[in-house]
Amino acid sequence: MASAPHAPGALLLRQAGAYLVVGGLAAVVDISLFHVLVGQSGKVLVSAIVSFLVAAAFNYSLSSAWVYRRDWRSWRRAGAFLLFAVVGLCVNAGVTLWLVSAFGLLPTLAKVGGVAVAFGANFLMNTFIVFQR
Repeated sequence: MASAPHAPGALLLRQAGAYLVVGGLAAVVDISLFHVLVGQSGKVLVSAIVSFLVAAAFNYSLSSAWVYRRDWRSWRRAGAFLLFAVVGLCVNAGVTLWLVSAFGLLPTLAKVGGVAVAFGANFLMNTFIVFQR
């Protein structure tokens, strides 16, 4: 028997695919802005934080409208998203700084690692907590 179009598994799969696209676009915003900022300032941690926050605002807007099909103007949801974005920020910036410090990676390459780890954490938090139905 075919699953219903709104079955939990089908919905989760659709959300994961859409979140991958939105997250990918947000990662491009994050990494590109980080590259510009670190090139101008040389400050890895500050650049990682600023670029992540800009990308988080971009991500919230598109995730609300397209991934989870919710009104982005919810103060409660925006607050929860920001709270979990800060958790993701700590993961992202911490991994980035660790990869630069421990392994001597170029800052932009290390940032890719930070984004990848934070991506998984953010999807889980947003899907099962922030945008839970």
